[in-house]
Formats: sequence, C-alpha cells, structure tokens
Amino acid sequence: MKLFSVAVVSLAISASLQAKQNEMETVLVTGSRIVESIDEVPVSVTVISNQDLQQQMKVSPDIQNLLAMYVPGISSGTGTSSNFGQTLRGRAALVMIDGVPQSTPLRNGALGIKTLDPNVIERIEIIQGATSIYGNGAAGGIINYITKKPGGDKAISGNIDLSTRFSAVKLEDSVGGKVAASVYGSVDAFSYVASLSHEENGVLRDADGDALGTQYGLSEGVSKNYFTKLAYEFSTEKNLAITYNYYESQQDSDWVDVVGNISKGEKTYAIYDPSGKPPTAEPQGPRGNHNLQLKYQDNAVFKNTQLAIDAYMQKIENVFFYSTRLGNPDLGVDGGQSMIRSEKKGLRATFNSYFDFDQVELNLIYGLDALNDVTSQPLVDGRMWVPEMDMGNLAGFIQSKWIIADDYILKAGIRQEDINISVDDYDTLKLCTSPTVCSTPMSVAGGDIDFEATTYNIGFRYNAFDAFNPYLSYSEGADVPDIGVLLRSATVNDISLIQTEAAIVKNYEVGFVSNIEQWRLEFTAYRSESDLGSRSVLNPDTGIYITQRAPQKVWGYEGVVNYRVDDTLNFAATFGYVEGKHTESDLYIGGRQIGAPKATFVANWRPTEQAALSVSYLHVEDRERFERNDEGNFTGDEGNVKGYDVVNLSGSYDFGDVSIFAGVENLFNQDYFPARAQALTYTAFNVKGIGTTVNLGVKVAF
Repeated sequence: MKLFSVAVVSLAISASLQAKQNEMETVLVTGSRIVESIDEVPVSVTVISNQDLQQQMKVSPDIQNLLAMYVPGISSGTGTSSNFGQTLRGRAALVMIDGVPQSTPLRNGALGIKTLDPNVIERIEIIQGATSIYGNGAAGGIINYITKKPGGDKAISGNIDLSTRFSAVKLEDSVGGKVAASVYGSVDAFSYVASLSHEENGVLRDADGDALGTQYGLSEGVSKNYFTKLAYEFSTEKNLAITYNYYESQQDSDWVDVVGNISKGEKTYAIYDPSGKPPTAEPQGPRGNHNLQLKYQDNAVFKNTQLAIDAYMQKIENVFFYSTRLGNPDLGVDGGQSMIRSEKKGLRATFNSYFDFDQVELNLIYGLDALNDVTSQPLVDGRMWVPEMDMGNLAGFIQSKWIIADDYILKAGIRQEDINISVDDYDTLKLCTSPTVCSTPMSVAGGDIDFEATTYNIGFRYNAFDAFNPYLSYSEGADVPDIGVLLRSATVNDISLIQTEAAIVKNYEVGFVSNIEQWRLEFTAYRSESDLGSRSVLNPDTGIYITQRAPQKVWGYEGVVNYRVDDTLNFAATFGYVEGKHTESDLYIGGRQIGAPKATFVANWRPTEQAALSVSYLHVEDRERFERNDEGNFTGDEGNVKGYDVVNLSGSYDFGDVSIFAGVENLFNQDYFPARAQALTYTAFNVKGIGTTVNLGVKVAF
C-alpha cells in the first residue's frame, strides 16, 4: 500500500504541474537521476573527467587504480580482476553503466568494477555515501560509468589506438598489446558512435621480476569490448537512443601458483608449469557481459515537465578461479570452479518538473522503477552451490530540490521498495578442506523472502560565498544482504530460519567546498550505521567461513585539494580515512570492508600546446588493528597493513592527427604487498604489487 500511494502521488503531480522550466548546468546526472549542477548537490561527489581518465590510462588500463587515485572514499586498488576488498566508504558500491546496474548484490562476487573497457567511457561519476535513488546495492554509494556520446561534426570521424605494455624488470613473456578503434558521426537527425577493442596481456611481474599469482590474475588475460550507441532526434524535445556493450575478459594461463603465507611475509607467485594446471580448469573471468539499453526522452511531455523512460537488460557469467575447497572425495572431485550467473531486466520512468516562484525554484523528480534480477552460483561441473534467486523489485520515489534566493538549497526525498525473492528447495554442497574435514550438507526448504523498506533523505547547502559553501545531509539506503552466501552456508532446513532481513544503512555527512582564486578545497566527515551488517567467521570444525549478521558502524573523513597555477600547470591531492566497528562486540571491522588510510597526489603539466606530462603518487598508511592467533598467524580479513608508496609517470605529444604517449607504472620499482594482499589472509591472496611496467602507444585520428 505504501508503494501504491507513492506511485499515485508521483503520477498525479506529473499531470498538474504548471511552471517555468529552467535551464540547468550540465555537470552531474547520477545523484538525482537528472542533469544538474554539481554545486547544487549537498553530498560528496567526484567526477572523473575524460581528460583525467585518458591521462591515467596512459599509465595502466586498471580502472580500480584510477578510482583509488581520484576518489578519497575508495580504498586502494587490488591489482587483480576482482574488487573484493575495495569498498566505497567501507561499504559496497553499486556499479552502473549509464545507470544500468552491473553489481550482483544477491551474490556479491565483487567483480562489478571491471565490466567494460575504459576506452568507451566518457567520464565517471561517483556519489559517496548510502543512497537508495537507484535501489539495492548502494550501501556505500554509486559508481556510474557514463559512456561516449554519439555524434560529431562530420558524417564519419574516428580514431585508432595501438599500444603495448611490458615489464621493465624482466621482459621475458611480459609483452602485451592492445588495439582499439572508434567511429562516430551525425547525419541529419541521426547520430552514432561505435567502438571495438582487443587486448592481450603478457605475464605481469612484481619488483623482483617474479610472475604475479594467478588467482583473480590478469596475466595472459584476453579482453574484448564491442560498443555502439545510436540516437535519433525526433525534435528539439524528443529523442531516442539505444546502447549495446559487450565485454569479456578471461585468463587462460599455464602458469600456476606457488602459495605463500602473508602472516610470515611470504608472497604467492606463479611459475610456468602446464602439467600443474588442473585438467578440468576453465578460463577465469567474465565469459561475456551483455548490456542493452533503450532510452526515450521527452523534454516537454507535460508543461514544464520532462520524462525519461529507459528499458535495460544486463546478462553476465563470471567464472572464478579453481579451488580445492570445492572438492568432494565422495564424488571423486578434487576441486572446482564456481561462477556467478546473473540476468537483470529493468524498466524506469522518471519525471522531472520545474516550478519558478518568487525567490524560489522548485524541482521535483519522481517516478517508478521495476527490476527483475535472477542470480545463481553454480559450479562449472554442474553442481549447484547457490540456488537460483529470482527477485522482483518495484519501487516508487519522489525527490524535491528547493533553491531559495539563489543561495539556499534544500533537498528531500522518499523511496518505497517492495522486494520479493523466490528460492526453490535446494541442497547445500558438501565442501571439504581435507579428506576428513568436511561440511555437513543440508536439505533446505525454499520459499519467498519479502522485504518492504521506506528510505528517506534530506540535505541542505548554502552557496552565498565562494570561499565557503557548507552542506549537511542525512540519507538512507535499503541494503539487501548477500543472500547467496547465507543460502550456501545454511545450517538449518528452511530458508525462513536464515537471517536474511534487509538492513537500513543510515548515512550522516557534513562538509564544505571552498573556491578561492585558483584553489578548490573540499572536506567531508561522515558516519554510517546499519543494524544488520555482515561478518565472516571461520568454523574451526569444517574450515569453512560462515556469515554472521550484527550491527556495524563506519566513520571517516575525506579531503580534496585542487590548485591551478595557470592553463599549463595544475595539482590535485586527496586523502581519505575510514574506520569501522562491529557495534555489539566493539571489535574492529576487517580489511574486506575497511581500507587503510590513503593519500594521493597528481600533477599535470603542459609545457607546450602539444606536450603533456603527468606524475601521480599513492601513499597508503599503516592500519594495525588485529592480533595474531596462537599459531602466530592472522586470520580471515584481519591482517595488519604496513604502508607503502607508489609513483607513476606519463607523457604524450600531439603531432595533429597523430599523437604518441608513454606511461610508467611504479616508476621506482617499489617492492610491496598491496593493502588487500596484507589484510586478507585467504589462500593465494598475498600477491605482491606490480613492478615497474611500461605502457607505450600511438593514437591516429581521421
């Protein structure tokens, strides 16, 4: 009934609004699902421009490192194909491509960040802090990849990029290459852009020249991306666009791991040994990520009211690494590989209406969202680890923005979620860490899991003085837990007895933005609370980690400093600190959620109109919160982190239609374990960071 009431109010308002439409600055779209100025948003926002994106991609194609460099709330990169252990303000982020969700929150395999090739990204928008504006999965915020726009001055234009990447420490087997091509143009009311890329990695090596471990590895991986966006403008008010993106990235390598122990400072590295590769092992990584979106916009559907309708589909199969923990001696199986199989279909209708009163501008955003998400986690050998979860989600929302006397900005909104998840009867897997230590399989009766959640947000910002624009906000997000993990580790015979309740994550934030001549300063302090967080606990009898639900609190602060000396030289720096505790036990949250403190620095210099140089620096600070066990080892995700520093360098020269570039990752060949490798003590996660690696390329425009 709550959902019906919100929907009726939304549709009634759309039929009755009479107001003058205001043209708004095109800076940000993610936060409120409309185009609005970044200076009218009372929360912490980061927009990574195409220029910044291209500059960092000259160093490395790793989009995780890019995000960590520019977004203070994102923990440092993992150096792998997985974002397991990389969070946004200590919680999971909802990753999207043009608003289409890529994350799989029903069975969160932490593989959402690498879901497309950076070559097709126009910019990246990040909203930090819990939000429900796009639904489930955004407990830490939103990462939205905005893809390239169609169109151009001519009927056909384009560019071709060729590059190679190799280890400067040990060249052998490390040479890889990439080719990417794009075409774009406009013909009358029709516009288009199309792109394809093919990348093959060589063996990635650490500072000692040893091959990096293969678990979630990128060595000898092959990635392909096909992207197209077509648009037709019926009139100045009405347009239609269709976007399709296909991405796959799989590692099929004959290198096998020599496993170390992070508690002893021993790294996991790889050696070439085709005979040591399990005969049943399949390539790991996304077999194919399909995204299809149809979007219609009418800027005058009613008087002074805009309408956006988009229908979308996303389908993916992500294959994990081979693990002996998925063995079962009773079946004669030594191990196995799981994969997350997910298919989403959605429809969204968003209205945007404007009022213009005396000294007051009112903007209302309202509509309906419908989503069907079917997710499971089978093994590639046919066994079922997580049964199929069929989720239907219907939500109504309304968001208001009041601009009073030009300088006072008030935002408030409400969203009502109705969620149903259907699960058939299933049997849990018998998993064995040794021939004699196994879990006990359970026959579990399925059924329906129903959630209703009403979430609110309110924020205020004061923009009278450029030198000090303060803001404060309160926002909530409905966070459905990782149902798949809870189902696969069930110790009861009915899903109604499993603690699957959704949590409401409450986020409090206060901050300011200052623009003083060439300086731009941003500072934010925040706190988020949830009554049902998740914690992985080792069962000593089976050697299997199980999930416990308990209250959590997370807090921290962030800062960004930008200084533009002139048109040729600018600097940017960020810092981020996050901490968290399990509220009832007063124990610190582990490194899977809470990253070590970090700071970054980027300097961009254009000595001539054709030449450009960039230096980037990452500093990760110590985080020592945990004690060793009686055997002298850290356990689970409770490893201590020792700080480290990494410097990157890149440069380019533009000859006109042809430009060349070079980038060096880890310029000084720092020998270090990334923060995730230190914090997570699970087998084979303890892989060193990449050693000095060179990226060279040329770009030809036509």
